[in-house]
Amino acid sequence: MFIGRERELTVLRNQYHSDKFEFTVIYGRRRVGKTAIINEFVKDKDVIYFTGVESNAKQNLENFSQSIMGYKSDLPQGSEFVSFQDALEFLFKLAHEKRIILVIDEYPYVAKASKSLASTLQLLIDKYKDTSKLFLILCGSSMSYMEDHVLAYKAPLYGRRTAQLKILPFEFSQACKQYPKFTAEEKALAYGMVGGTPQYLLQIDDRLSMKENIKKIFLNAASFLFEEPTNLLKQEVREPAIYNAIINAIATGGTKLSEISSRVGEDTSVCAFYIRNLIALGIVKKEMPYGESSGKKTIYLIEDPMFRFWYRFVAKNTSLISRGADEIAYQRIEPYLAEYMGIVFEDISKQYLWDQLLDGHCPVNFADIGRWWGTNKKTRQQEEIDIMGAEDKNTALFCECKWTNEKVDLAVLEKLVERSQLFSYPNNYYYLFAKSGFTKGCIEKAETMGNVALVEYRDMLK
Repeated sequence: MFIGRERELTVLRNQYHSDKFEFTVIYGRRRVGKTAIINEFVKDKDVIYFTGVESNAKQNLENFSQSIMGYKSDLPQGSEFVSFQDALEFLFKLAHEKRIILVIDEYPYVAKASKSLASTLQLLIDKYKDTSKLFLILCGSSMSYMEDHVLAYKAPLYGRRTAQLKILPFEFSQACKQYPKFTAEEKALAYGMVGGTPQYLLQIDDRLSMKENIKKIFLNAASFLFEEPTNLLKQEVREPAIYNAIINAIATGGTKLSEISSRVGEDTSVCAFYIRNLIALGIVKKEMPYGESSGKKTIYLIEDPMFRFWYRFVAKNTSLISRGADEIAYQRIEPYLAEYMGIVFEDISKQYLWDQLLDGHCPVNFADIGRWWGTNKKTRQQEEIDIMGAEDKNTALFCECKWTNEKVDLAVLEKLVERSQLFSYPNNYYYLFAKSGFTKGCIEKAETMGNVALVEYRDMLK
């Protein structure tokens, strides 16, 4: 079942109907659903679909020739093009009178094997863009290659594309559609386990309990996700061992660069280089207190939920899992799931706020939101605000997120209001997000204040 991706499909359909040459670059991490989007788009259309392989230029050219002959059946059986330029020029000319889609999937494999391919495409695009109706789609999973060798200013193809789509994992509201049989709480936990990457979502079975799912997909040495972080790093980077050590350092509490460096045993400059690559891959994120531009308080967190869950719970139990002791491993994990879900609920709440803003329902027209932490100058104690964002110098939003089985009481609201006084915004609005609702005292105070939104988790799913 294909779900979501309406924006991406709309872009592709609008280009298709332009009836002129189009060139779209589609890229994103592995497993994120790029090929699924393309397959959904090209249904019932004239398409030549070629997937590159990690081989030499000769092998890829032979495969490309076969793809073309599969479309153009009147070509002599067994005929092959002598070069990529010969094959591509044939297609540009073939599309003079009618719209033809050419998809080159896993483009980096082909381009790395055939060094002149990008320049050849540049030449042919410039030659035929005004006369051909070819719709060229280049797709790739190597983020760094697509950004440096296709999209970058110095790349031969720079300026030729008519659109680019960076495919990201689903947000929570879209990921939930995969699990119609789950309860509201189970949907949140599923998102906390695998995030919104389509290939990971498919591993979860909403006919099973969450315990059964965790044991099946994470605590099973034969499962797809048991070795996925390791395998993905091997595919994406040259020195997976160092990247693995850095992710593990962050997962176990080393969030500052100096702490990561100490745990990994490498200089901070070396760690900084690897961290930048992990950020580009969407595995790690850089965070500073909201509104601050100085790098002194910079910390690093694991952004990808599957990596976060795996390094938090699976990595330390691999020996048990390899011996088939999934029940013992689960018993070690289960007591900490509620605590783990705290940061997941913050992510879900941020996405809810963005949806509110885009729908015109948020009282604060913020440009960005984020977490804030710092020292209270009066008490000299550390304070933290889960989410905040400002519209201008006068208006701001302050939020607290509670993933607990108890109802949120008045003290939580009062503490949030107190923390907001650390800033000098005249007009403040408050959001409380709660898994289990609010006490009567909290509800009455919110109604009296008039600038407080109480949002129960189950209402965020509507």
